[in-house]
Amino acid sequence: MENETILRFDNVSFKFNSDKIILDQVDFSVRRGKKITIMGQNGAGKSTILKLITGEIKPDDGAVHVDKHLTVAKAHQIMPREDLNLTIREFFAKCFDEKPYDLDMQINIVLEAVNLKAPLDKIIQSFSGGQQARLLLASALIQEPDLLLLDEPTNNLDKNGIAHLTDFLINYYNTCIVISHDANFLNSFTDGVLYLDIHNHKVEQYIGDYFDVVEKISDQIEKENMKNAQLTKKIQENKDKANFFSHKGGKMRLVAKRMRNEAAKAEEEKVNVRKEDKTIRPFIIPVQDDIGGEILKISSFSIMNDYKLIKKKANISLTKKHHLLLTGPNGIGKSTLLESIAKGTAQGIKIADNICLGYYRQDFSTLNFEETVYACLKNAAEKYDEEKLRATAAGFLITSDLIHSKIGHLSEGQKGLVALAQLVLMEPGLLILDEPTNHINFRHLPIIAKALDKYKGPMVLVSHVPEFVKQIRIDYVLELDKSP
Repeated sequence: MENETILRFDNVSFKFNSDKIILDQVDFSVRRGKKITIMGQNGAGKSTILKLITGEIKPDDGAVHVDKHLTVAKAHQIMPREDLNLTIREFFAKCFDEKPYDLDMQINIVLEAVNLKAPLDKIIQSFSGGQQARLLLASALIQEPDLLLLDEPTNNLDKNGIAHLTDFLINYYNTCIVISHDANFLNSFTDGVLYLDIHNHKVEQYIGDYFDVVEKISDQIEKENMKNAQLTKKIQENKDKANFFSHKGGKMRLVAKRMRNEAAKAEEEKVNVRKEDKTIRPFIIPVQDDIGGEILKISSFSIMNDYKLIKKKANISLTKKHHLLLTGPNGIGKSTLLESIAKGTAQGIKIADNICLGYYRQDFSTLNFEETVYACLKNAAEKYDEEKLRATAAGFLITSDLIHSKIGHLSEGQKGLVALAQLVLMEPGLLILDEPTNHINFRHLPIIAKALDKYKGPMVLVSHVPEFVKQIRIDYVLELDKSP
């Protein structure tokens, strides 16, 4: 029935590793047919909420009530590593308890829905990040769920992919809960917002879109600050009067006592001003000393076209301060090209000798997930300096309770911040960046863009976020799909 409650969190609490509070007595409900956004800081616990809904994890206290007749499907942020060697057909077969007789037909229908064409015997690992994102969405759609859960579905998608997904969600008739840091994408279809406050571990429920909630929170903070300012003034006035009358003696001392009581009462009326999501501190990525001349030369490169490898010519030379943007649709091979440049295996592309390479991968596979954050940053540092390491970590919101956590225990957004902190400590002579906005809270993006804009070494960048790229100085653009 329309508007019936199909999902309810009742006083739900959850701790990670039995000590880190993620959710504290959380209450909210979702009605059938609504499209809900989950907002919150990187690491606040947004993905935890989805795992509690699917039953992947259980609450420590309280209960998650899901309508017993409800079917639920979730599209993950990233392709599970154990699925990378499966074919498309094998990947989709895992979505069913029993393999349907018309599986191939169902696969082709959902692949068309996500605007992806591919042979069904193709291995998942051979797809680009954007194509894998479409496969993850399709794997949820093929289950025809009553409740669709999407965790960062726009990551790695190109402009056309995001537009296609947006149109799909606008017209989607079932209930949907989405986690994303792309505000414009969310505002195109959102009915309401679940805001997860990282400071008090509560969830607040709002009607409206992403920007409505940001405005409401800002208004709330302004009102709370104003109320406290008025109370502070009243408290000081009463204290001043109490001090004045206390020296008069007689009945004036009773007046002084009343003034002190009034001040104490006003003190109790002060409210705890809500805290806004924190942003990372402005930072600079230092460039390697003594670099000069031609650092990166691209005379030819290879791309994919209809799953065939095609070699193209180019004539690009990057010296100090030159920034290059690589563009092209999902599946053309941008990430593969960046990886081959970083590994030194790209034919027709050469990096000068003795260059320290800073490589930011969209899947964070350059990070050791079994290593602690501290060890990861220490190993990356050009010169080990304990004070600098901790100050850099703190600037990226890597607090004392996180720095000794394993990389694998962090949220995807926190892994991204660790990868950026690595670059600061590394002092690279060449930056290679593959989708550095993925998973990152939108509040951080202008700060990251400014740091990249001011980077004084050569840089190769891939990003599908035009608003982000516009903030960065770009000297050359290599359009992979249009190059000769």
